[in-house]
This record gives sequence, C-alpha cells and structure tokens, in this order.
Amino acid sequence: MASADIVQGLQELENSSAPQQDRPAGYKKLLEQVLSSATTSPDFSASLGAIIDSILGDNLGIVAARPLLSTAVDSIRAIPSLDTKIQAGTTALRSLEPRIVSFEEQDAQLREMLADAYQSQEEYIEAAKVLQGIQLESSQRRVADDHKVDIWMRICRLYLEEDDTTSAESYLNRAKNLRHQISKPEVTLAFQLSEARILDARRRFLDASQAYHSFSFSAVLDEEERTRALSSAIVCAVLAPAGPQRARALAKLYKDERAPQVAEFGMLEKMFLDRLLTPEEVSRFSENLQPHQLAKTADGSTVLAKAVIEHNLLSVSRLYDNIGIDELAALLGLDADKAEGYAARMLEQGRIAG
Repeated sequence: MASADIVQGLQELENSSAPQQDRPAGYKKLLEQVLSSATTSPDFSASLGAIIDSILGDNLGIVAARPLLSTAVDSIRAIPSLDTKIQAGTTALRSLEPRIVSFEEQDAQLREMLADAYQSQEEYIEAAKVLQGIQLESSQRRVADDHKVDIWMRICRLYLEEDDTTSAESYLNRAKNLRHQISKPEVTLAFQLSEARILDARRRFLDASQAYHSFSFSAVLDEEERTRALSSAIVCAVLAPAGPQRARALAKLYKDERAPQVAEFGMLEKMFLDRLLTPEEVSRFSENLQPHQLAKTADGSTVLAKAVIEHNLLSVSRLYDNIGIDELAALLGLDADKAEGYAARMLEQGRIAG
C-alpha cells in the first residue's frame, strides 16, 4: 500500500481546483519524494505505482502526462541499485499496460532501461523478453528502421548469450530484411558476428568458418577481436566434414598470413597437409572448444571425434593405394566395423576416392 503522505498528496492534487496546467509541478514533487527514498522505503513500489496510476487517470490530459512519465523514467534510470531499478521499472510498466496505446514512447523508454538493468545482472533472457514488448510497428509513432534493427539485433545477441539459437535466429531474420538500409558499421558487425555464432551453434561449420573469416578482416575491430574471429574460423573448419569443400576452406585459412599467430595453427597445418592426427593433439585442441562443439552425434561420437576420424581416413586414403580393414581400423583407433562404416559412408558421399 502507498505511504500515507503520498496518498494524501495525490488526493489533494486530484481534488484541487487549480488549473490542469499547474498540476504537473505537484506530481513532479511527489515523484521526487518517492524516488529519493527508493532504497529505504518499504512502500516505495506501491507509492510509485499510485503516482503513475494518478498521472494516467483523468486529472491530466495525455499531453501533460507524457513528459511527466518521461521524467519518471529518467528518475528511475538514475536509481543506483539494480534490484530497486528493476522493481520500479516493473511497477511502472504494469501501470502503463492498460493505456499503452497512448504512451508507447514512454513504454519503450522503460523497457530499454529495464533491459539495461537485467543485462547488467546477466539475466539475458529477462532482458530479451522485456525488449520484445516494445511496439516497433505502430500507427501511433514512427520508429526509424535503424532503431528497429538496433532492438532486434540486441534481442538476438541476448538470446545468443544463453545459447538459444532458435529465438536468436528469428530476430536476426527480422533484422536481415532491413540490413541493407542501415549504414552504421557497428550494426553490420553485430549482424555478421551473430550470424556466424548461429551457424556455429547449428553445426553448419563450413558456413560458420566462412562467416567468422570474413568478420576477422573488419578494420573497425581491434587486433584482439580480429584474431579471436580468425581462431573461431579455424576451429569451425577443423570441425567440418572432411571432403573437397573443407579442403578449400582449410587452404584459404592456411594461406592467411595471420594464421600462424593463433593457437589452432598446428591443427590447421596438419589437416591442410593431410597428416594423421594423434590423440594427444586432438585432446589439446579440444580444451578450448565450446560445449556444442563437443556434443554427441547420432553414432555416439563427439563432433570433434567424428571430424578427426574423417580427416584421418582421408589422410590414409592419400597415403595408401590399398589397405585392409583391420589395418585401417588400427590407424583410426576404431574397431573394424566402425572403420568400414566410416569408409563406406565417405565413399558413397564422394568425399574420398575409391
């Protein structure tokens, strides 16, 4: 329940015979009073809600109420405590909800402020959900295309922080429709990186490698970020299915003059030169992989293990004109049936010569 002095102040304003244009000053004073005790008053949330409900009532017109609500948003934004800021913002959103059509701009301001607070607490899903409520397609206000893309890309990145690639991709696709109308380089970079991360998470490793590699050439990025993107490109190329397409990707990366600077260069070099990989080398490489890059495949092996087996099988096919199944299995570290299955599948798909 709202504090007694706030209730009294609101009653005086609502029953006042003063002209409507003089009332906003009274509401501002009450807002300042409530927000000054945001971290100490147990009645803070209820008092703030009562003031906003009164502002949205019949005492003020829409024209007078909008700047007051914007002032309230600015005051809430200035609250140092993240928990209190979230509490205040959530209270204000609830009060606005029944009349959101008349106050879409203030609702959007509140939601962006709340998203900032949730993001600071690493509550990425909550931040994404609150941003999803912003009315971007509306007849009540015009939202510029670049702002729409900013919001969609922010939601996309927030979902990626929680590895929710399905939700992230849906917002990336919305931004894709307006991408070529946006000139801001930071938005283009965010789009490219998000696309690469989604391809990576969906195990479309060849496409992801190409996207990361293109991203690594951006002059806007600092040296560390470009090197990190190149490293991701190499990792994805290593994890891709062995065959002619991956061979071309490995060649492109191997010829990149920056490649020797990254930790994954040793693995890249051995794969490019068709050399057999040892379990020790594979184990060292796996230490820096993401969880989805170590996930199990349909046959029970990990993505990395499958990529290494296929690579070693391709290397063996170039070292030997003829080899028995038992010898092949020994080189691959598999039993004979599995070795034969891998060889048959790659032959059938045209990824190794018969």
